[in-house]
Amino acid sequence: MNCIRSVLHVLWMGITVVPWALFVVAVSYVVSSTTLYWICAGWLRTAVKGGTLILGIRNRVQGMENLPQGAKDPAVLLVKHQSTWETFVMPAIMPHPLAYVFKKELLRIPFFGWAMARMDMIHIDRSQKARAFAKVVQQGKRLMKEGVWVIMFPEGTRIPRGEVGEYKTGGTRLAIAAGVPVIPIAVTSARCWPTKAFVKRPGVVDISIGKPIPSEGRQADELMAEVQAWIEAEMRRLDPEAYAA
Repeated sequence: MNCIRSVLHVLWMGITVVPWALFVVAVSYVVSSTTLYWICAGWLRTAVKGGTLILGIRNRVQGMENLPQGAKDPAVLLVKHQSTWETFVMPAIMPHPLAYVFKKELLRIPFFGWAMARMDMIHIDRSQKARAFAKVVQQGKRLMKEGVWVIMFPEGTRIPRGEVGEYKTGGTRLAIAAGVPVIPIAVTSARCWPTKAFVKRPGVVDISIGKPIPSEGRQADELMAEVQAWIEAEMRRLDPEAYAA
């Protein structure tokens, strides 16, 4: 049954993303970047709702009160990365536009990548590390001044349930350079959507948003160590059976 549900969800996303992406590309020349973002976020909410109805995956969110409240208050969101689910969910639940930092190869994905290319996001060439980070800082500062939150996955790739990846300091370096706080976020998505797996399982994904951590006067590595400590401790609280060993 889970396999059938997974196939149906893939079909649901494929059927809905094609007209949505074509619409995004068409209107991108006449609407603002903010309007275009919320149009794209609408498709992500559709994908998440499809995940709930078809796959039986529900979100349980806590800590929304920890997010900055002002319309232009900046932040860098640093999120635990276990599956594709959180990349869909974050724009669907956040009250501010988000700008993902992602590798430019994703722009080559038919329809989905074409729509992403029309959005004001931060796509980088990972082979040019110094130049890529300079672009992250330049665009990140500009976007956060406009009220857009930058979102990054500090582990860099999807990490299997119960495991810990290497937390890289790009997110904290950006926060320090821009003088903005970081928001740590724990997500137990692999409980339902295992890392790099096709078959998904029904259940609850916990999303826990931590309190803002100021970046002023901090070093990137020790700030990231604090972020990692909070996220991993929260992961163990939310999903203790995954860390039982």
